Amino acid sequence: MSKYYLNYLDELESEAIYILREVWAQFQNPVILFSGGKDSIVVTHLAKKAFFPAKIPFPLMHVDTGHNFPETIAFRDSLVKELGAQLLVGSVQESIDQGRVAEERGKNATRNALQITTLLDAIESNKVDCAIGGGRRDEEKARAKERFFSHRDDFGQWDPKNQRPELWNILNGRHFEGEHFRAFPISNWTEMDVWNYIQRENIQIPSLYFAHEREVVWRSNSWIPVSEFLKLDEGEKIEKKKIRFRTLGDITITGGIESDADTVEKIAMEVSAMKQTERGNRSDDKRSETAMEDRKRQGYF
Repeated sequence: MSKYYLNYLDELESEAIYILREVWAQFQNPVILFSGGKDSIVVTHLAKKAFFPAKIPFPLMHVDTGHNFPETIAFRDSLVKELGAQLLVGSVQESIDQGRVAEERGKNATRNALQITTLLDAIESNKVDCAIGGGRRDEEKARAKERFFSHRDDFGQWDPKNQRPELWNILNGRHFEGEHFRAFPISNWTEMDVWNYIQRENIQIPSLYFAHEREVVWRSNSWIPVSEFLKLDEGEKIEKKKIRFRTLGDITITGGIESDADTVEKIAMEVSAMKQTERGNRSDDKRSETAMEDRKRQGYF
């Protein structure tokens, strides 16, 4: 009798599809948190495969800070149109205008933390009971604590010490009214796995991930792109560099790296030799040792 072996990418894909189908089976109104980054794109692709030939049964929810890369928004709109999916948008600018949050001031001001209130408001107003995200355990130490089904209390807060056991991948999505879950289908994937999967599946991604010439400023040990939101400090100068981005966030906080990798194959080779985590160029994660965990406890992705 011949033996049957799954390729490791097939194993990861199978696990992720199982979790997506469990979300659909256990929750009433789940959504995919879609940022336009590679991880949320891969999760959306997996959802497409999980429910084919039907359409993706989840709406895509995007928390729009107003400081996005224009390329990211264009890609988001194009993908939503292609999939025929429903798009829900929470606006940080609206939260500011309504006095729900206050804009940060200063050189390193960012709207990243302001997303928390907007996200929780969008979850409540749309009666979302599970938000599916593209977080991975290898990204950051706080994300390493996440379960596949990550419980949030009725304030939207995360307590890493009060999570459900997931023995034998038995997932428990039971919750009281007002509580909700975050689900992370690609928790066990690494950055390298994501790129190998993108290459294998020929998944389209924003051009920002590929090396291209861009005007940038050297700040916080990375190349910050020039935009209308960037305020130059004394002594800083604009340079033109060939860079790419390993992770996408607000244009004000996402640092690029110098690179010649202009294809998925070259990116995969480059990533295989990297010694620094992909979030190492995110200035919002450099504010403190526990920056990510502090935000997650308040309701962040």
